Amino acid sequence: MIVVRVRATVGVRRDIRETMELIGLNRPNHAVVVPLNDSYKGMLQKIKDYCTWGEATEETLAAMINARGKAVGDVAIDDAYVAAHSSYATVAELAKAIADGEGKVKDVEGMKPVFRLHPPVKGFEGNKHSFKEGGALGYRGEAISDLIGRMI
Repeated sequence: MIVVRVRATVGVRRDIRETMELIGLNRPNHAVVVPLNDSYKGMLQKIKDYCTWGEATEETLAAMINARGKAVGDVAIDDAYVAAHSSYATVAELAKAIADGEGKVKDVEGMKPVFRLHPPVKGFEGNKHSFKEGGALGYRGEAISDLIGRMI
């Protein structure tokens, strides 16, 4: 599951701000990959008015890791880095494992868990309403791939 922060923290309640920090979303347009379990579901419900999320396809994950993945020291993540620092041979293999729920970003030694993305081309749909109401916030399912594609 990919979670993208949409809004800033001005005027945000302390518990919501702390939840976003625990997930690793410190700034708008940052994204993290989290597993789908009850703990994260509760955290996502708490921050639903400031973030958007959905299930990631392996193609979207691979594109995001190739374009925006960084290691400590601001080193770009590519197939050679993944092969040298993990049990996976390529970025596509890592993305498939993450999408299937068998792998994590932490499996690659030194890889940063946060992806710093560009603001989306043509902007967000609106940052005050849920995705179901035509906005950009909350759960969006498979449509997260379109948003990530516009942000890479």
